[in-house]
Order: sequence, then C-alpha cells, then structure tokens
Amino acid sequence: MNKFINILLGLILIPTLTITIFVSYDLPIEILRTSGASLPYKEEIFLGSGILIAVIILRRSVRKWMGMRIVNQITKFKWNAQVSRERTQRVITYQILEAVVMLAIAAGLYALTPEALPPAFAFALGALDNIVFAIVGRNGKFRVGISSKAVIVADREVVLLYFTGLRKISTHQQTTYFDYIKGLQLRFPTNCVAEDEREAFYETLEAQVDRDRVFFSKQD
Repeated sequence: MNKFINILLGLILIPTLTITIFVSYDLPIEILRTSGASLPYKEEIFLGSGILIAVIILRRSVRKWMGMRIVNQITKFKWNAQVSRERTQRVITYQILEAVVMLAIAAGLYALTPEALPPAFAFALGALDNIVFAIVGRNGKFRVGISSKAVIVADREVVLLYFTGLRKISTHQQTTYFDYIKGLQLRFPTNCVAEDEREAFYETLEAQVDRDRVFFSKQD
C-alpha cells in the first residue's frame, strides 16, 4: 500500500513542482503564451493539488490508524502479540524517513513561492501524521492478531488476510504466503511475528482453518 501511495504522491508532485518553479521564476510558458507569474488559475491549480495530496494522505492515515485501533482490541482475537522488535524499528525508521522527505518537499515548495502553500501544507500534514504514528506505535501499538476470520497485521501498513477461499499457507525466507482460489496470492513479512511467538502464531492459525482444504508448508 505504502509503495503505491508514495508513487502516486510522486506523480502528483512532478507537475506541482514544475508549476511552482515556473511561477517562482516567472518563466515563459510558450504553449499558453504567458509566463509563470501570469499563469491563469494558478491559485486554483495549487489549491486543487493541495486537496488531492491531502485526500491521498488522509486515506492512508485513516487506514493505518483504524488498523492499529482494531488490532489493539486484544480480547477480540484468538492470538495477538506485538510486532517483533526488529520489524518495529524498521517501521519507525521508514516512518521518520518519509516524514523528513515530506517536510523537505513542503519547505521547498513554500520557499519557491508562498502561492504553493496548499500542497506544501498537505505534505507537512503528512509528515506530522507519520511522526505521531511512529511515536504511538513505538509504545507497543504495532501488533499482529488472528481472529476466527482473518489475520491482521497493523504497523506501517495494514495487511488483512481472510480465511475464506484459502487453499495454501506457505513460508519462504522472510515472507508468509496465502494462496486463494482463482490464483489470488497475498503475503506478509514473517518477521512481523517475533521468533519466540511464531510457534504459537502458526498453531493458532492452523486451528482457525479447515485442514482438509488448506495445505500448510512452513519450511523456509
């Protein structure tokens, strides 16, 4: 999810940054027979870009926070544990790096021209969300849970793996794969589960599925 969202934000940033540079340096725009400073509807363009960026970041934020809220309702799960320390540290590192990049983008856009405030504000808001999420998650809120219907992993992103239609569960290196009917395959990083919790994780997982229909392969 995060990779796709970051690519999408990058695709929106490219034209936004291009327009910001043209406006900042009042560069000529031959195709429109005008210059950056005189570009018509530039306020609307910046506002639209800011709203679009904010909506994308907000949707990702809501999904992350909702996933964290759900998986921390521990009593509703058959098995529930904190994400491994190694994985937690990696998630926090990625969250902070993303925040730094978004803050740099926000500062750069606004420094080029204050007219780019809407997209700059949206990126700054995303950076703040990342930092707060990392701080909260560091206090044991990143968790993995197994219910009677699905496995949910909630840390940097939310992975939801239902048991309906499941045909095979296998592990390879650091990834656990869930294969479904019609060729669908979902996965999550095995290192989400701490090594001393993996036996209990797989035992609980096996107990929730129909072993006559679901094949298990736990060899790395």
